Amino acid sequence: MRKAFSMITAIFIIIIMATIAMFVMSLSGKGVKATTAQYQRAQAMLYAKSYTEFAIMAVTGHNRIANCVEDINGNIGNINQGGYEIRTHIAYIGPISEIGNCRPDQQLSTNVTTPETPLTIIVDAYVDYEDPDNTGAPKVTVHRRTVQKI
Repeated sequence: MRKAFSMITAIFIIIIMATIAMFVMSLSGKGVKATTAQYQRAQAMLYAKSYTEFAIMAVTGHNRIANCVEDINGNIGNINQGGYEIRTHIAYIGPISEIGNCRPDQQLSTNVTTPETPLTIIVDAYVDYEDPDNTGAPKVTVHRRTVQKI
């Protein structure tokens, strides 16, 4: 009788320990998944900021007499396997003498009357990436809009 009771107690303790181990593993997996999602979003936000600054530098270093900087696009890594696709669109606000050779859809306003700051740009940066946990879902997009006086 005592041996049977000891065996039942041992089986019960093993079942309880296996259940606790299952909960710990499940919680650990969820933590890893959340950390990965946070990392990807933070990385996308940093890429958007970097490409915005790059667009501002490109506009300041570009001669707008012939044409204007329109879009800056790039891929980081393989976009189908955890990489990032970056699209940057630049729109101009300024007098016709500054932005007259830009495409019409890039000229938001040419009625600028402030001679101190004749040129302003609006930079829209979009970063697309795939969520590794939802491979069939649409890509996640991070958007950053910046208004910068040049």
